[in-house]
Amino acid sequence: VQLQASGGGLVQPGGSLRLSCAASGRTFSNYGVGWFRQAPGKEREFVAAVSMSGGLIYYTDSVKGRFTISRDNAKNTVYLQMNSLKPEDTAVYYCAARSGGFSKTVAEYYYWGQGTLVTVSS
Repeated sequence: VQLQASGGGLVQPGGSLRLSCAASGRTFSNYGVGWFRQAPGKEREFVAAVSMSGGLIYYTDSVKGRFTISRDNAKNTVYLQMNSLKPEDTAVYYCAARSGGFSKTVAEYYYWGQGTLVTVSS
C-alpha cells in the first residue's frame, strides 16, 4: 500500500491543522494506521493509531484531548485533527500502515508515507 501524507504547515500556538493520509494500492480497510512524528534531533515517536474498522483508537498521553484520529475507508484516507497546538508539537508527521491490528511501535509498521512538516510558532 502506498501512503501520501499532507496538510502540514505553519500555525501559531493554539491553532489547528488537519493532516490527511491517503492510501492507494491495496484494500485499505485491511490495515491499521498510525501517525508518528519526528522532531529535529529526536527519535520518531508514536502519536495516534486507529484500527482497521476505526473502532479502536489509541493516543500518546501528550496529545490526548487535543488530537483526534479518524478514518474514512470509503475514501482510503486517515485524518489527524490537531487542535490547541503547542510549539512542542513541531515535527515532521508520518502516517504508517500495517496489516492487521494497529500498534504504537515504529518497527511494527511496514508502510510509510513521506512525511509532512508541522511548525507551531508565533
